[in-house]
Amino acid sequence: MKLNFNASLLFVLFAWLSFTACKQADNKASGETNETTSTTSTVGQSGVVDNESQKNVVQVAVGSKDHTTLVAALKAAEYVDVLANAGPFTVFAPTNAAFDKLPAGTVEGLLKPEKKMDLRNILEYHVTTSSLKAESFTDGQIVGMVNGDNVTMKVVNGKISVNGANIIASIPASNGMIHVVDAVLLPPAKK
Repeated sequence: MKLNFNASLLFVLFAWLSFTACKQADNKASGETNETTSTTSTVGQSGVVDNESQKNVVQVAVGSKDHTTLVAALKAAEYVDVLANAGPFTVFAPTNAAFDKLPAGTVEGLLKPEKKMDLRNILEYHVTTSSLKAESFTDGQIVGMVNGDNVTMKVVNGKISVNGANIIASIPASNGMIHVVDAVLLPPAKK
C-alpha cells in the first residue's frame, strides 16, 4: 500500500513538472516571459497593468501634468490603492494651481508622516462614494463625503461649484467621475 501511495505521488509530481515545463516552453515560443518585478507582487489594485480598459480615477490623475500634487498627496496618505478599486467614486480633484493657493508650507507640512491623518481627512473631503455626473448636480444640493462631512453644490447659469471651488472639467473614469476643481476643499473644523 505504501508503494502505491509513493508511486501515485511520484506520478502527480511528474505530471505537474511536465505541465510546468510545457507551459514555460509555450511561453518562450510565444515571446512571453516569466519574469516579474518585485513591485508587481507588493502593490495592490493600483499595480494592475491593463492598457486596454478605461483608466480609473488614479490612473487619470497620474496621467495629468496638472495633478502631480494631488498624486503626491494620495501616495503620502496611502490612498492610491483605495481609489484604484472598483468604486464608484466621485472625486473633486484640485489642480496643482489650486494647491498653490494654500498658504506657503501647507502642502509640504501635510505630506509629513506625522500629518498623515490630517491629510487623509482633507483627501476624504474630496471624495464621495457614488458616480455623480456634472448634470446630476442641482443648486443647493448637499453631498456627503467620505470623511463624514458634507459639501454644498451651487449651480448658476450652467456653472457648477462645490463649496465655492469651480468645476473646470469633468472626466469619466472606469470607477467613477473626476471633477477638476480650482480650489482645495477644506473640511470644517471638528467640534
